[in-house]
Amino acid sequence: MAKKATTVQTPGDSRETFVSIRKSFAEGGDIKEKLQTLYSLQLVDTELEKIYQLRGELPAEVTALEAKIAELNGKAANVAQEIMDNEKKVAELKQQYAQTQDMKAKYEAQMESGVENSRQFDSLQKEIENQDLLGQVALKRIGETEQAIEALKQDLDSIGQRIEVRNEDLVAKKEELSTIATSTAKQEEKLLESRKEYASLVDARTMSAYERIRKSVRNHIAIAAAYYVDDKRSEASCGGCYSKIPPQRLIDVQTGKKLIICEYCGRILVDAKSEN
Repeated sequence: MAKKATTVQTPGDSRETFVSIRKSFAEGGDIKEKLQTLYSLQLVDTELEKIYQLRGELPAEVTALEAKIAELNGKAANVAQEIMDNEKKVAELKQQYAQTQDMKAKYEAQMESGVENSRQFDSLQKEIENQDLLGQVALKRIGETEQAIEALKQDLDSIGQRIEVRNEDLVAKKEELSTIATSTAKQEEKLLESRKEYASLVDARTMSAYERIRKSVRNHIAIAAAYYVDDKRSEASCGGCYSKIPPQRLIDVQTGKKLIICEYCGRILVDAKSEN
C-alpha cells in the first residue's frame, strides 16, 4: 500500500490568513486604504501592548494573592472549627471524668457504711476499680485532646501570620497597579476609542485573520511595515521577523495594489510610508 503523502504547510497556510483576507480584499474597495486601516489598527494595538506591559504581571499577581488569601481564610476557618470541636470534646470528657469520680465516691461510701458479705464487697471493689480505670482513660484523652488544641492554635497563629503578610502584599500590589492604571487611564481610553473606530472599518473575516496572526506571533505584530536599508527604498526587511523582502514582492508592497504576506512569518506587509 502506497504511503500517504505528507503535506508541508507554510506559515500562511497554517494560519489560513492569506486566503481569508484575500477573499475580503477581493470583495471591493481600495486595497491600499484597507491596508492603511489595518496598519493604523496595528499601531494602536502596539501602543496598548506597551501599557499592558507596563502593568506587567501585576493583575495576575493581585488575582493570585486574592485567591491565596481566600484559601488561607478557608483553612483558618477549618482549623478554628476543629479547635471548637476539640474544646467541646474536652468539656464532654471532663464531664465523664466527673461522673466516674461521683460513682467511685458512691461505691466507696457504700463500702464504708458496711457490706453484708464478701460477695458484695468484691462487687463494690470491682466497680470502684472500673470507675477509677474509666477516669484514668478520660484524663488521658483530655490531655491528648488539649495537646491537639495547642497544636491547632499554633497552626492557626501561623496561618494568621501568613494571611497578614499576604494582605500586606496585596495592598502594595493594588496600590502599585492603581498608580499605573491612573497614570495611563486617559491614554488607554483614547487608544481604545481609536481601536474601536479602526476596527469598525474592518470586515469580520479580515479582523478574525488579523487577530489570529497577532496571537500566533511573539511580538503580536500582524501588520508589519517594510523597513528600508537606505533612502533609495530598493531594499527592505519585514518589520515583524526582519527577513529580507524579495525585490518583486517589495515593489508590490510599495504600490499597495494587492495583498502581500511575508513568506517567512506570515505577517501582512505594508509600505513603511504608511507610518507618515
